[in-house]
Amino acid sequence: MKLVIQRVKQARVTVGGETVARIGRGAVILVGASRGDTPEDVRYLARKTAQLRIHDDEAGRLNKALAPGEGEFLVVSQFTLYGDCRHGNRPSYMQAAPPEQAAPLCEAFAAELEHLGYGVQRGRFGEMMLVELTNDGPVTILLESTGRTAP
Repeated sequence: MKLVIQRVKQARVTVGGETVARIGRGAVILVGASRGDTPEDVRYLARKTAQLRIHDDEAGRLNKALAPGEGEFLVVSQFTLYGDCRHGNRPSYMQAAPPEQAAPLCEAFAAELEHLGYGVQRGRFGEMMLVELTNDGPVTILLESTGRTAP
């Protein structure tokens, strides 16, 4: 799995003009699932996301994780994170998980964050979404489950 995590002051997702998700302070998390991803990848990335120290501490340094109740997460599926542009100009999405595999993995990721005590909003899997956000910092972090050293 691949994640793009953006610290935000606020964010929302609309589908067909309807707001389907909205958060205040927290993070927008774009989630890309690959063909080889497992429930272990989901758990690893959810724990890593929850423990990311990308918020300001009392000294104004990026040294604090978002505690439950201090903000929310907005999880949005994003298969294009697996776009491979090494050959030509049209991305190949061969490594992206098919929808029937990716949808449960994205939902499991959001559910795991909820299990850890966080408020979680979700985009709509497979829909054309408009994601609006106020990037805070800006702070943007990339995380992947491949190559991890601990489960």
